[in-house]
Amino acid sequence: MTSTTATLAALRSGQLKGITRLDLTCGMQEFPREIFELADTLEVLNLSGNALSALPDDLSRLGKLKVLFCSDNRFTQLPEVLASCVQLEMVGFKANSIREVAAAAISPGLRWLILTDNQISVLPDSIGSCARLQKLMLAGNQLAALPEAMHACVGLELLRISANRFEALPEWLLHLPRLTWLAFGGNPVSAAPHAPSPAVARLQWADLVLAEQLGEGASGVIHKAHWQPSPQEAGHPVAVKLFKGAVTSDGFPAEEMAACLAAGHHAHLIGALGELIGHPAGTSGLVMPWIDPGFRNLAGPPNLASCTRDIYEDGQRFSLPLVLDLAKGLAAAAEHLHDRGILHGDFYAHNVLYRPEGGCFLGDFGAATMYPPQASGGTNPFEALEVRAFGCLLGELLERCEPETEPELDLRLPSLKALQLRCLAPVAASRPRFAELVAMLDSLGRCGGGGSASAREER
Repeated sequence: MTSTTATLAALRSGQLKGITRLDLTCGMQEFPREIFELADTLEVLNLSGNALSALPDDLSRLGKLKVLFCSDNRFTQLPEVLASCVQLEMVGFKANSIREVAAAAISPGLRWLILTDNQISVLPDSIGSCARLQKLMLAGNQLAALPEAMHACVGLELLRISANRFEALPEWLLHLPRLTWLAFGGNPVSAAPHAPSPAVARLQWADLVLAEQLGEGASGVIHKAHWQPSPQEAGHPVAVKLFKGAVTSDGFPAEEMAACLAAGHHAHLIGALGELIGHPAGTSGLVMPWIDPGFRNLAGPPNLASCTRDIYEDGQRFSLPLVLDLAKGLAAAAEHLHDRGILHGDFYAHNVLYRPEGGCFLGDFGAATMYPPQASGGTNPFEALEVRAFGCLLGELLERCEPETEPELDLRLPSLKALQLRCLAPVAASRPRFAELVAMLDSLGRCGGGGSASAREER
């Protein structure tokens, strides 16, 4: 057996023997001792949505436990017993009332730590010992600083510190060699959200007829809708995102809405037609263009095993011309954002819609941060982060690129691989800027199957 959403009665009756994952949500106030009967096999334990405030001192008896979720409970401190679970890699304590994170509670083996939406003001120096840490979720707390010891977390790739109290980012943070996805909106250090300009359309709720739900994320729910601004005009389909209004793993929904509106229009962005006004419950929202159903997600989001890497369909392949088309479109979208001082923060294939015949859109501004203007002529550290994210995505496409029929006549692939490696340079200042990437990708795209212009001249 692998996984089950269980009842406490099934656990106590012994029916769940041999499972590797247990999801148990039933209003519990105490940790059920019967869970220890699963110690020989249990790897993932999800106790979210209960009323727990403590874990047993002998939790380490679950010797194979790799993942523990205890979100939406009543913990006021991160349990120190976690560090005794030697196989534990992922820990989630979102939306508790945690004020204290003791040094002894941090396990050096952690890869993924979620402490979103708590009341934490200080993190212990011991987090710097987490050499394997890749993903750290701290949005919605009371942090004004990160421990200096964290400069040793050289494997850190994704960091969420939105909706905290940072007046400045740590000097060492943007120099971490693998930092790729950063969100820090809703802090004093981030640029103030732009007030919607007069050019931003304000679309009335009364002019919309909501249809089926298309999806739901951390910050809101997306519906298909029919928009008819006046009886004289023909209506047309749109997408409407209604925000939930609570802090999410990425930050405040208000920041997402402001960044999306500030991004304006671009051929490869899922932007906004305008801001929704007049909702009967006062709910804020965005009206977005309707995307042809022929577009589909480029990949799925990371899973527990992949941590920071997207999941592609088995056997999913891309032609070299399609890889070039996608790369150029996404690089152009990112250049557009950084020209406006916007860090997307979640530049991932799972936030990209594409068609196999070509064409793509980058969407989801949930982790976007508007940052202060950078000195002209120098390295933009926020753009450099996004370039690394672009390099990761391009690498995933190249791994799935179909071999060319005449590879000896086409030098675009090695040129593209070399460009991708430059994007991953450990030193941010060594990475190309998006303007350079767009120009080089455009040049490679125009070369066709005959390689680069210089290569043709050499033959």
